[in-house]
Amino acid sequence: MAEREFIAVIPARYASSRLPGKPLAQIAGQPMVAHVWRRACESRATRVVVATDDARIETALAELGAEVLMTRVDHPTGTDRLAEVADRLGLADDAVLVNVQGDEPLIPATLIDQVADRLFDDPEASIATLAESISDVETLFNPNVVKVVRALSGRALYFSRAPLPWDREAWDRDAWDRDVFATRPELLETGAWLRHIGLYAYRAGFLAEYGNWVPSPLEQLEHLEQLRALHHGHSIQVALAREPHPAGVDTVEDLARVRALLETADDRGDA
Repeated sequence: MAEREFIAVIPARYASSRLPGKPLAQIAGQPMVAHVWRRACESRATRVVVATDDARIETALAELGAEVLMTRVDHPTGTDRLAEVADRLGLADDAVLVNVQGDEPLIPATLIDQVADRLFDDPEASIATLAESISDVETLFNPNVVKVVRALSGRALYFSRAPLPWDREAWDRDAWDRDVFATRPELLETGAWLRHIGLYAYRAGFLAEYGNWVPSPLEQLEHLEQLRALHHGHSIQVALAREPHPAGVDTVEDLARVRALLETADDRGDA
């Protein structure tokens, strides 16, 4: 591939514990995954591939002219599905793929470009991803929000569901009631806490290795697959997102919110 060229891959699995059939959920007259595909097509990606294990998704996307690759049904993670895509496309080890989640119909194309550029900027890194500042207490202490700490180089030191880093001077062992923020709101203005955004760029050579590794102990504790890469000594670059990252669709409530946003935009003619 030429310099800074990358492929956007959208893993789209039909099964979902909280929202079955999520990729085909209708939003403004189109399946949700179609909105994601269009966003990815707005990026600099030279190729956009939807990777699915379901014929219904394949049919829906093929009707729109999207490139669809049918993959195995037994992949435990989206990263494993990407590894199959890289292998079947016969990509060189240095080829870059961006994993665009199939449940993010509001994803800005600029963030897709940014995460790819972050990986290109660090030839020794295997992965790049994004983060944004945490500015409220509920987000910081929410275990469903992944936090990341990084080095001066921008490389990730660790990812966790816990409120890392821990402010030893501000919090004691009883500070989990979060009252400290009521008296010291400036703590959240330091930029010390970062929310991880689940948008990844990978090198194809890394993906080939990843598929051969068993889950690491920390990964199993935190249920965070990126810890497998750190466990095996691979570097992950983390950039601060250039613009806000809209929340994806995990629940029925999320779906209603996104429907309202995109249907309103469609009515205005700017979807």
